[in-house]
Order: sequence, then C-alpha cells, then structure tokens
Amino acid sequence: MLASAPPYQITWELLPEDFVLDDRPVDNVNQPSLAAALTESLELAGRIPENALIATNYGICAAIARKIVVKAPDWFYIPQIRVPRTEVKQSYTPHKQGDLPIVVMEFISDTDGSEYSSKRTYPPGKWFFYERVLQVPNYIIFEPESGSLEVHRLDESGQYELRSPDENNCYWLAEMELFIGSWEGKRENRAGYWLRWWDKTGELLLWGSELVQQERAAKEAAEQQANQERAAKEVTEQRLAALERRLRDAGLEP
Repeated sequence: MLASAPPYQITWELLPEDFVLDDRPVDNVNQPSLAAALTESLELAGRIPENALIATNYGICAAIARKIVVKAPDWFYIPQIRVPRTEVKQSYTPHKQGDLPIVVMEFISDTDGSEYSSKRTYPPGKWFFYERVLQVPNYIIFEPESGSLEVHRLDESGQYELRSPDENNCYWLAEMELFIGSWEGKRENRAGYWLRWWDKTGELLLWGSELVQQERAAKEAAEQQANQERAAKEVTEQRLAALERRLRDAGLEP
C-alpha cells in the first residue's frame, strides 16, 4: 500500500469480557435471508475451507487510539482463523485470531446511508473501519429492493475505488475466485433481488432447493428416456412378431 501512516494508532485487541455489544435488532428484514443464501451456495459447492469463518451481523474488533471499536458487517468472509472456534463466539479480532476479511457486505434499505457513506474521516463509521482500519480488499453494498449493487475495491493508495461490472453485470472477486452479481428470482417465500455467486466458467452456484429441482428434473428426464426406449423396444418387438406371422402364413419358417 502507498498510503501514509494514519495519525492514530491501530492495535489488535481482543474484546474485553465486560464489553457491552450493541444488541439492536437487524436493520434490514432481508438481511438474514440474503446472508444465508450466500453462505449456502458456497457450502454446497465445497468452497468453504475447514478453517474459514463466515458470519453475519457479527462483531469485528480493533482498537483505534486505544479505544475498542466493533463493527458488524451483514456478511463477511475470512479465509482462515488460527484459534479454536470456541474463542470467536462473541467477536473476532484480525491478526490475533486469524486473517483479515477479504470481503465485507452491507445490505441496505432506502432509508439507510449514514454508516455506508463515503466518509473517510475519524470517528469510524463502517466505511472508515473497512477501508482505513481493516483494509478489506472488497467492500460490497447491496440494496435488495432495487437490486442495486456497488463493489468497491481497495486501490494502491489504500482507498476504495468503485468498480464497473463486466458484460454480464457481474464482478470478479479474485480472492474468492468467484464472480458476484445481482440476480432476480424467488427463494423460500421472498421474490426479488439476491446476491449470487458464479464460478470462473460462468456456472451459477446453486442453492439446495435448486439442486433438488435439478436432481428431480434429471430423474424425470431419465425416466422419460427409459420410457421412450421401452416404447421403442415394444414397437420393434411388435414389428418382428408381425413379420414372423406373415412368414408363417406364407409357409416360410422365420
């Protein structure tokens, strides 16, 4: 990074046992479903290593100017933790307990904005915390009602740069080795926009319900093929029997 040293000290401290975490309810009613959908498709595709950490609305800690700061992304991915999972039940401290996140996401509504603005100054909102403190390579902001998706990439100066989508309206996340994009459809009882993963070949990472449908369709196709083959065999046998009868009627042995 070419960014100069910040005018405040950043240290990596474990959350004190008596620290009172913010227990406000989730701001966005869609947040749990969106987060679960992202994680499920990764798991079913075998793309979550044993020591990776994925969490939602879960505190990531640092100390800025000797003051503990905790921010809870709506979804994040950490490639590797280096402590037992029992030690990260309440919160997670990068460097002390494992890697930095490589992706953080926020799911917002039209009324949100204060925490997600491009404010790059102290005191730390989420943008400041992800960009200047954690230096997360990919910061994603998704508005599920409209499907609007912003992908910010940390540049060489240590600041987020808004990326442009590719021809398929998706974004390649090199650290994940996956594309991410907005997708419109239905899952569970919600019809609308979702965040979805695609692999490098453009293949969509499926949810469990989609895999079931796929398997059911494959089974039905196999049964249909078997029925067609059975019917064709019966037609062949009927034609052969008819030929044998004509030969016998003509006094010829088949």
